[in-house]
Amino acid sequence: MTKNRPSPAGTRRSSSFMTLTDIFSKNSILKRYYFKTLIVIGIVWTCFDYSRFLTLTLTEKTEQFPFAQSEQSIFILQFILGLIGYSYMAYLLIFPLKDKLRKYPLWLNFLLKTLILSLATALLAIITFYIIYIFVYGKNPVSASQTFYYYAFQTTWLLNYVEARLLLYIITLLILEINEKYSPGVFTDIFIGKYLKPKEEKRIILFIDLKNSTPIAEKLGHKKYFFFIRDFIHHISLALLEYDGLIYQYVGDEIVVSWLSTGSNKNKCIQSVVRARRIIQKEGDYYRREYGMIPEYRVGVHLGFVTVGEIGIVKKDLTMSGDAMNTTARIRTMTGELNQKFVGSADFVKSVGLEDWQTESLGIIDLKGKELPMELFAIKV
Repeated sequence: MTKNRPSPAGTRRSSSFMTLTDIFSKNSILKRYYFKTLIVIGIVWTCFDYSRFLTLTLTEKTEQFPFAQSEQSIFILQFILGLIGYSYMAYLLIFPLKDKLRKYPLWLNFLLKTLILSLATALLAIITFYIIYIFVYGKNPVSASQTFYYYAFQTTWLLNYVEARLLLYIITLLILEINEKYSPGVFTDIFIGKYLKPKEEKRIILFIDLKNSTPIAEKLGHKKYFFFIRDFIHHISLALLEYDGLIYQYVGDEIVVSWLSTGSNKNKCIQSVVRARRIIQKEGDYYRREYGMIPEYRVGVHLGFVTVGEIGIVKKDLTMSGDAMNTTARIRTMTGELNQKFVGSADFVKSVGLEDWQTESLGIIDLKGKELPMELFAIKV
């Protein structure tokens, strides 16, 4: 099939069947994000494993555990092997298993991942055992196997080895699922109770909304339109993720994102919009092939104070409220009336330090629901 030729009926590959492998192959942003997660998990698991190993050498009955009474070289080798093994297990969890098991129910997804990680842990313990006994202690494979049989079946070493790490895996899986439910960093804030008491913060607020969503929905049909929106949000979110945007919520075809108001974050906000445009342009052939059109969108940005805090009883979430949120929504609405793609408030534009040629004053505009009019700028980046 050539690049521009439509697929035969029934064989066209819809975006609904796009796997994570396909997504990773198309961009490096998501790869970098998941590799950071992989590194953190690998290091945490290795440190836990090593601390457990040190605990055994000091407090447990060492005769029930292999090489628990050992010299410094064993400690170093144990750490290196653990780092390699747990990093590979983290890779399995973040990439292949995430892709293969994503369509399973959450309970079955959890169970299968836990079982696979437990088997991989037992395999790591066995490999580590043989490497140390053959290459450090100098035993031949037969003698090492006899020793392994004793520790594996006459003591509780292997069972304890896996069991001690089982809870760690379950906690890791829970954190990953919760972190995906929220924007990166939000779970951490909820976990440490940062916003149990509402806080007032000065934030950059960005609203991104799909243009002509109603005609597109009518043209594509509700099911295909859903996949169109999902792809659109995915590609825009990649840009926001690359520039550390805190995705506050998705509302239909609209994305609300924020940054703390700092000099570097103001620049990141602008760069994320530029990056989003480039990603959509890069994926233009994909959108034309799948949907017969390339998504267009409008952006509104403002700078102001919001109140951030936890809400909910049976479902907790972080919420941002305040005049800045309402104002940004009104600015985004005005992009259509002003026939502009990217509109910002004077508060934001004058604080970010854009050049004159990058902005154009649109005059003093009355915003719905606002008592006082405000100056708006078209941002051309």
